[in-house]
Amino acid sequence: MSINELRPEMVEALVVGGSILGGGGGGAIEEGLKMGKLAFEIGKPSLLALDELEDDDMIVTVSAVGAPAAKNQFVQPLDYVETVELIEKVTGKKPKALITNENGGIATVNGFFQSAVTGIPVLDVSCNGRAHPTGVMGSMQLNMVEGYESFQTAVGGRPHTDFRLSQTIRGSLDTASKLVRQASISAGGFVAVARNPVTKDYLTSNGAVNALSQAYDVGVAHQSGNSGIEKIDRVVEVLKGKIVCRGKVESLVFDTVDGFDLGKVVINSGKESFELTIWNEYITCENDSGERFATFPDLLMTFESKSGDPVTSAQLRTEQEITVVYTSRDNLILGSGMRLESNYEVVEQVVDKEILKYIGDVFVEGDQNR
Repeated sequence: MSINELRPEMVEALVVGGSILGGGGGGAIEEGLKMGKLAFEIGKPSLLALDELEDDDMIVTVSAVGAPAAKNQFVQPLDYVETVELIEKVTGKKPKALITNENGGIATVNGFFQSAVTGIPVLDVSCNGRAHPTGVMGSMQLNMVEGYESFQTAVGGRPHTDFRLSQTIRGSLDTASKLVRQASISAGGFVAVARNPVTKDYLTSNGAVNALSQAYDVGVAHQSGNSGIEKIDRVVEVLKGKIVCRGKVESLVFDTVDGFDLGKVVINSGKESFELTIWNEYITCENDSGERFATFPDLLMTFESKSGDPVTSAQLRTEQEITVVYTSRDNLILGSGMRLESNYEVVEQVVDKEILKYIGDVFVEGDQNR
């Protein structure tokens, strides 16, 4: 069911559902709840239907870039607003609508605070309906548009320290995205970002339409459970997924490398163990016999077994009792940036696992999976 307005009582379902669709990334639930509630305390974020826009209206993506586990990260709410103001200055046009780059604990409600402050509405569209590690995956194939000029702004870092920065970039999408990632490192691990203006027609063809609605449905399903097991089961049902395993975190290797959280977690499920690789999001899942159960952009998500609460990759700890849930990429709303084979080559290199051989169907031309 598509949402047609934003209300304060919707925030928790949107954030929790978004966190689940984050697949290990997308930001922490606590921060998302704080941002979402703050938006309604200072104003009223508004939701605009895609068909209410004119063809040449400028739509801007808002996001956060960085490593969720970075120790020195600092982004304040007004930093998100400043990025939008900087985009207006550098383009000479006021955005008519905002979209978030992905679903996640913070990402799903990214845009709400900016909307409440500036009056610019948000759309029930994102660049991608699940979280993803690289900026180009959320670029809706703009990197394939000849002559496309990317405008990107980044703000973050603790004020009155050497970490503080405000940056405006204009150039090729690949170069601009790399510079924003570097800015996140320089700012202590995280920056607020506004980027990549597009038109209504382009967004309709390439964006993840109804991504916020799917997050809301998942969150409502989770809230409907009366116990941890029920909450997880309701999520599995609405996502048409399954439980991969329940068990204890046996080992966890985790580090922040080049502005990303990188590592792997092994979960002991009694008779067998399961390894999940991490590059901000969960990328692969295999058992101790090497059998592959899931490959990004399939969705893997971890939950605290007793409470049923979602646990991001940055929140994992050894000895935690964890339930791992899976659903196929076919049950997600993927933006077109997820359908470029070249966008996955770097994933193979970073996590040192075969990816492309498992996901050939993702690259079917014209398949927007909606």
